[in-house]
Amino acid sequence: MDLAAVAAVAEAQGLACRGAFHPAPADGVPDLPNGGTTATLMLLGLVGGAGWAGFAASPEAVDGGSHALDRWSRRVVGAVAEALGGHALFPFGGPPYLPFQRWAQRAEPVFPSPLGILIHPDWGLWHSYRGAVALPERLALPLQDRRPSPCESCAEKPCLTACPVGAFTPGGYAVPTCAAHIAAPEGADCMARGCRARRACPIGAEHRYGPAQAGFYMRAFRASVAGR
Repeated sequence: MDLAAVAAVAEAQGLACRGAFHPAPADGVPDLPNGGTTATLMLLGLVGGAGWAGFAASPEAVDGGSHALDRWSRRVVGAVAEALGGHALFPFGGPPYLPFQRWAQRAEPVFPSPLGILIHPDWGLWHSYRGAVALPERLALPLQDRRPSPCESCAEKPCLTACPVGAFTPGGYAVPTCAAHIAAPEGADCMARGCRARRACPIGAEHRYGPAQAGFYMRAFRASVAGR
């Protein structure tokens, strides 16, 4: 089994392979359920609009239940793990939460952006991690992609000035300010098309989410802030 074959199994479920790495003890990757050590950890997710139509047509997306994307992720990532003889891990379901952002930075060239979202040189801010598969087999992996963060060469940083209510500051992200804005009529543009600050980033602009995908994520964010 090689990484290309593993990635093909993931793609058949509508997921993108988001890189892989050989865990070290400091990475905090759990042991396998049988007590064995995870030899390879492969991250899975969505990039741009790829795979979105599959989720949108899924039973989880149309049954009216809460946490549709998490439930879909459990099913499809679980199916990948079962097919590969591995164990599925998820970035939700805590606390405690698994260190997916740390794992992502081990698996592929993603970096913290000024908005706090991990940025990729190709996908920009338009990607997500839906789970990981812990494998007992040590797969041969390609050389690590060492491209630098695209934020390093971005002098203007339009993401920090695009928010209409200034929710992003050097001191961090003002969640209550953002939540109040999108709950008001003035926030209709963000709710319908996605966060203006995120849309202002020029990296990977061609991969921006369409209205249905952006609106889903914004409604999920609003619900999470409201505690639902």
